Amino acid sequence: MEWTYKDKVFTTEDADKAISDGMVGFIYLITNLSNGKKYIGKKTLVSTRRLPPLKGQKRKRIVKKQSDWQKYYGSSEAVKTLVEEAGEDNFKREILMLCETKGIMSYQEAKLQFEYDVLLDDEYYNEFIGCKIHSKHVSKLKRD
Repeated sequence: MEWTYKDKVFTTEDADKAISDGMVGFIYLITNLSNGKKYIGKKTLVSTRRLPPLKGQKRKRIVKKQSDWQKYYGSSEAVKTLVEEAGEDNFKREILMLCETKGIMSYQEAKLQFEYDVLLDDEYYNEFIGCKIHSKHVSKLKRD
């Protein structure tokens, strides 16, 4: 099952373009088509690994590549279990917004989760809202 963004299929080429434009991840909505329940979360587009330095070098090597976003169905064990049991075709995955930094991504995820009362509404699978965000993380979002 593919991801959609602005009602179009989001491909690896779209992800490459987003990454080259400075985006690090996205906020998403997964909908169970059989009962309408939803899950709001975030996912990075890039995974970073630190490798040991090459012989004669002192600095660790940093390797960046696209993350496993294509196969991702959230961090919720309930949602992942349902996907395994019911099949990927019973779920719709939508990218709501692309984000420039991890801080902005965390802020936007929490903002949407609070806005839609995901912890209070039985329409959502979300079981907790976790965030630790400093004003410096979201300085690009400040209004002039």
